[in-house]
Amino acid sequence: MNFKIAVAGKGGCGKTSTASLIVRYLEKHRKVPILAVDADANSNFGESLGLKVSQTIGTVLDSFQHEKISIPAGMTKEAYLEFKLNETIVESRDIDLVTMGRGQGPECYCYPNVVLKKFIENLSSGYASVVMDNEAGMEHLSRKTTEDMDALVLVSNHSVKGVRAIARIKELVRELKLAFRQQLVVINLIPGRLDPLITREMEQLGLKADALIPEDDVLYRFDLEQRPLLQMPHDSPAVRAIDELMEKILNHAN
Repeated sequence: MNFKIAVAGKGGCGKTSTASLIVRYLEKHRKVPILAVDADANSNFGESLGLKVSQTIGTVLDSFQHEKISIPAGMTKEAYLEFKLNETIVESRDIDLVTMGRGQGPECYCYPNVVLKKFIENLSSGYASVVMDNEAGMEHLSRKTTEDMDALVLVSNHSVKGVRAIARIKELVRELKLAFRQQLVVINLIPGRLDPLITREMEQLGLKADALIPEDDVLYRFDLEQRPLLQMPHDSPAVRAIDELMEKILNHAN
């Protein structure tokens, strides 16, 4: 039985860094193999993990929608599409990556989400852990791309707007009756201490932080130098905060 975790939040809150450090924890604790899913049309999960993406689900679907396809004899279009989608998997020793991306036309955005959901459902059974980095906002939830996950990690940066975005996402989860066994709130990029204005906003919204992640110069340098976050040292403040969060998540799951 595998463990599936999704990361969501507003743009610029550090979702991808958080998802990458979750993958780092799972790899270090040998919860492998891991399937990393980049469900953000503005894809950069692979860069954070040190994995090079050559094609995405969006580009594969775009070729099916707009180009003449030569399907091998004896193979259905559906079977050939599945074959081509499997070619989008970037493989490494412990971590494989699937990237949604998007096609070239305006009509190509929703369809990749539908295909991604079915593709990941079929694919994920072969992995011990699944980590999905979602697009900014709430569109992925309304399309139910993240349905039936074990944990939903909601990330806010150190801002009132970010906290309000988390509250809206939690409300949408309730409205859609999405099946998350755990929902956890993370406040990211904290400069020293949590500002009282943010604390007050969270109290008014009925939110409680499950993890506080400080600003981390090590993480900043890794990102600036485009180094894989999987290689970050264990004594990094951000790594320690994510490790503690993951211990909480997995202990609750057990």
